[in-house]
Amino acid sequence: MIRSRRRASLAGQVLVLQLLVLAVVVLTGSVVTILDERRDADAATEREVTAVAESIAWTDSTAAGLLSPDPSAALQPQTERIRLATGIDFIVVMAPDRTRYTHTNPAMIGQEYSGHIDRALAGETFTETYTGSLGPSIRAVTPVYADGHIVGLVAAGVTREKIIDQFLHGLPLLLGVTAVALVVAALGSVLLSRRLRRQTLGLAPAELRTLYEHHDAVLHSIGEGLLVFDAGSDVAEVVNDEARRLLTLPDGPVTRAQLPESLRIMGPGPVKDEVHLTGDRVLVVNQDPVSFEGRVIGTVTTLRDHTELQSITGELDSVRLFTESLRSQAHESANRLHTVVTMVELGRTEEAVAFATAELALSQQLIDRLTTAIAEPALAALLLGKVNQAAERGVDLTVTDDTALPATGPLTARELVTLVGNLVDNAIDAAGASAEDERPWVEVTMRSDGPELSIRVADSGPGMSPEALERATARGYSTKSDQRGLGLALVMQVITRHGGTITAEMTYGSVVLVRIPLGDTE
Repeated sequence: MIRSRRRASLAGQVLVLQLLVLAVVVLTGSVVTILDERRDADAATEREVTAVAESIAWTDSTAAGLLSPDPSAALQPQTERIRLATGIDFIVVMAPDRTRYTHTNPAMIGQEYSGHIDRALAGETFTETYTGSLGPSIRAVTPVYADGHIVGLVAAGVTREKIIDQFLHGLPLLLGVTAVALVVAALGSVLLSRRLRRQTLGLAPAELRTLYEHHDAVLHSIGEGLLVFDAGSDVAEVVNDEARRLLTLPDGPVTRAQLPESLRIMGPGPVKDEVHLTGDRVLVVNQDPVSFEGRVIGTVTTLRDHTELQSITGELDSVRLFTESLRSQAHESANRLHTVVTMVELGRTEEAVAFATAELALSQQLIDRLTTAIAEPALAALLLGKVNQAAERGVDLTVTDDTALPATGPLTARELVTLVGNLVDNAIDAAGASAEDERPWVEVTMRSDGPELSIRVADSGPGMSPEALERATARGYSTKSDQRGLGLALVMQVITRHGGTITAEMTYGSVVLVRIPLGDTE
């Protein structure tokens, strides 16, 4: 993909957005936590000063001191000890008319208390925030009873300055926890961004959208089948319409187990123009691994349908073979003609006539027999060509006298050429490679008697076991080191298509027998 201007990748944009959101969330949380801590500190202070004030008010010595001739002398030492022990800032014991009997600052004793006392005079203990002689403070005020009557009040308080100092003392820990949380969250965002970058290949959102649009359009428009698998996954990430058609795959997710065997066992490495056979198609397969940052992340497999081309190629091979046979016969006929002419010139006319008619009669006899016994001209021509091809390789190819094929049933001319041509080619190869001293031979018998068409090809070769035949009918297997081994696989396609069978046995030679029902099996 060519980019005129590099935009921030989706992973980068997500990272920036996450960091901004995290910063806002953490900072907002920190502010809320600080405010909450301050509220909690105020509440804790209120509980503390209330407890101190009530403890002093409920003590009998406090009521006794208030009723004594010199309340300050009786109460000031006691309240100062309590103040220092509890850590609060002031404890004021006062008369109902606000006159102070105790104070942190002795100079304030005898002066009026500056806070509110009405609710305490009514018998209620309450707290308030008030700016008094020591500055803003949180204080609690509670009544002191003697004989059921209020004889005085106790006020205990902590200044705001001290509360703030205590809060600031714990603030570094709070900020440290906040900073650690922010760092951990940022690290998690970076790791998530790296993973997202690997998954999106570093593309920007606009590039991803464009890529998806092009991807969807291309998948539905290309004439090749396409399969995409992630590394280590058995479920295809992409299967286009053509791939489903070529491999007869159902709708929905596709797994490797649903693919033909030859595709299932194919490794993750690159494949170039490899021929595979399915039940009814010849496919040319290409595969390339997809890498990102030096790591293989999947494979892309393309499929091209060469079924029609393979059939036409088989017919062309048969025609070419027949043409070469005719050319060879023409060349041989010219040699025979020169021989006959020379024999006539030498006055040996009877020998010349016998020599000329013997070969002609033999060839014509074969042609007449094949064209009479076999209704399909393409098949008769194929066998004539194979006879001469075998002779050139030193193999005797014969079509038995009991061959009779007036009807070929559901098989087309192409299928007959594919079926018989590949069986005969394999037999010629096997017979020619035989180590026997006798002259190698191949024998072909074809009949359409009864409910089935039978094709028997025997040869003098070493033969195949049932296991070897099973392997040979699969794509890519060959007993010949210089061929791709598609012959018997193509034969198996035709047989399977028409519900036939193929067997191999060793009787009077290596025999391969094909049976196909004459009725329409499709």
